[in-house]
Parts: sequence; C-alpha cells; structure tokens
Amino acid sequence: MPAGTPPEIEPKGIQPDVAPGGESNWRNKLHEVIFEADTASGKLFDVLLLIAILVSVIALMLESVESIEKQWGSGLRRIEWTITILFTIEYVLRILSVRRPLRYCTSFFGIVDLLAILPTYLSVMVPGSRALSVVRVLRLVRVFRIFNLGRYERESQVLLKALKATQAKIVVFLLVIITLMLVMGALVYVIESPQPESKFTSIPRSVYWAIVTVTTVGYGDMSPQTVPGQFLAAIAMILGYAIIIVPTGIFSAEIIMCRKTEVTTQACPHCMHEGHDNDAKYCKSCGGRL
Repeated sequence: MPAGTPPEIEPKGIQPDVAPGGESNWRNKLHEVIFEADTASGKLFDVLLLIAILVSVIALMLESVESIEKQWGSGLRRIEWTITILFTIEYVLRILSVRRPLRYCTSFFGIVDLLAILPTYLSVMVPGSRALSVVRVLRLVRVFRIFNLGRYERESQVLLKALKATQAKIVVFLLVIITLMLVMGALVYVIESPQPESKFTSIPRSVYWAIVTVTTVGYGDMSPQTVPGQFLAAIAMILGYAIIIVPTGIFSAEIIMCRKTEVTTQACPHCMHEGHDNDAKYCKSCGGRL
C-alpha cells in the first residue's frame, strides 16, 4: 500500500467476507453459483434449474390426463421423484450457502422452494397431494435474473415498491368495501327474503350476491325479483365500475412516484435482499458487505 494511503475501514458491526479461521471460500462460491446469475456458473445453474422446473410441471400436468397416466404414469412418477430429490439437495445447499439460514427459509423464495418439494413427500401419506407441486412454477420468476433482463428486473422492483407503498391505502379501501357489501347484502335480504321461492335465504348468501354484483362478475345464479331489489342491484352495478377505478388509480400514481434504479442480480449473503445498485458494496437492507 503506498505511503499515506488510509486503509479501507469496514463499517462497525459488519462481518468481513471471510470469517476468522478461514471460513468458507466454498460457502462464498456456493452462494455465488446458487443465488446469483452474474457468473457463467451461476447462470448455468439457474438455467438447469429452470429446465428441471419446466420438466417437472409438464410431467405433473400430463399425469393428470387419464389416458396418458394409464400408459406413461410410472415413468412420469419416476421423473417427478427424481426432480424432487434434486430439488431437496438444492434446498439444503441453499441453506448451507447463506450466513442466516432462517432468514432464507422464511423469505418468499425460501418458502416457495420448500413448498416445491413437500407435496411429493406428502403424497406418500396423502394421495393426490402431489398435484400441489405445481406451486414450483413460481420459481420461474428467477428467469428475469438468469438472462440478465435488466429492464424487467428494474420494473419488478418498481412494482414491489409500489405495492409496499400502497399497502395501507388498499387495506383501508378493502375495509370500506367489505362494510359496503355487508350493508348492501343485508338490505337486499330484507327486501327479497319475504318473496316466495326467494334465493336470498340468508344474509351471507345475500352478501355473496352483493360481492358478485359489485365486482361485475355476474354469475346470474341469484337475482332480485322485486322493483326495490332491482333498483338496489342497479346501484350496485354502477357502483362496481366506480370502485374498480380506485385501487387502479392508487397503484398507478404510486408507480409514477417510484424512482427507477439500475440493479444487479446480487443477493445479500446476510439477509437475502436482492435488487442492489450496480455500484453497491454493502446491502441497502442490513448493511452487510456484498
């Protein structure tokens, strides 16, 4: 180091990349391959993982077709078990490669990774539960990281920020809508229940009708027969169009306000947070060194 050059100082409370006693170059390398897609080995790993996911989901779907299951069922089940075992090994390696295993296990992808393997094992005791393995298709979200689609990665970060920012507003909006549905369901019940052969036999069924009407789904299995009931239904239909606009406007406005930033595929080995800036050296969430 040239004279007069101050040494780089690590922030307080941040552990160095390599723990005392020579921790795990293997752990850092494993983390780089499994969780990141900036290197050739990391990209290859994720591409093979995606192929396995696609093969597994296709095999699961084909097995549900009776004619195919009769002829190829045993082969499809062998494929499913082989991939499940590979996913189990991968899940264990993911836990070993992070410094805070519990943080990974309780994260979104950690839960998805676990749910991707549990149904196959449960099918031994609960027949038919293997169909729930289709949840592993959620792991395809990683395609944005694998092929370095930076623009799509940035847009996904904007959507996540907007969702978090609008959470309180949407909850309040939903509470208002639930209250409105209860009131409208009770009103139509009072109006329609005295009629002969009325389908509005209880307030819960009437609330169900109100929800179907306001959301403009309109199954048609229940409809008011009296003039006051039809008038109330007309109000609910018009109200439905106005209600749809509210959450859309809230979310759209928040997206516009969110600042778009360049991000990488790096995942923090300490807290598993993703979406760091290109020049980031420390995690924006926990402060750990990347």
